[in-house]
Amino acid sequence: MMAEETKDQEEHTINEADRSTQDTEKETVEAKELTAEEKYNELNDKYLRLYSEFDNYRKRTSRERVELFKTAGQDILTDLLPIMDDFERAMQNMDKKGDVKTIRQGVDLIFNKFRTTLENKGLKHFKSIEKEFDPEIHEAITKIPAPSKKLKGKVVDEVEKGYMLNEKVIRFAKVVVGE
Repeated sequence: MMAEETKDQEEHTINEADRSTQDTEKETVEAKELTAEEKYNELNDKYLRLYSEFDNYRKRTSRERVELFKTAGQDILTDLLPIMDDFERAMQNMDKKGDVKTIRQGVDLIFNKFRTTLENKGLKHFKSIEKEFDPEIHEAITKIPAPSKKLKGKVVDEVEKGYMLNEKVIRFAKVVVGE
């Protein structure tokens, strides 16, 4: 009988050890589940913060872009104001019936100042007469018989000058092409 009791005790001890192991495993699984839920909450929180941060960035850059468009021409206009003042003074002096030669010199000075200001901002005109017709920079208004053989396919006359702003054509030259 003793052997049976010892055997029963051993089985009971083994069963208790199994139960204890199973309980520990259950607690570990529950702890992992809590950790997974906590991790999910943490990642969700990070996602929401990142989304909010990006949304704020998008709104801020949109506002800055609108402001940039509103004030984009401010620096060029600020540079042109003194020229406008010069034109007003010239017009006032024209009414006084001064010397035509002097008035002409004044207008020439204002024109040169205006051209220099625009060139400093990156605007430049390009010559077209006697150059090969290029549809990238020229707009042909009409074709006429070429006055000489060397002007065939070339620009004979320029009706309107063409302009480039920092190497980009902003106005095509309107030209007459020889054929």
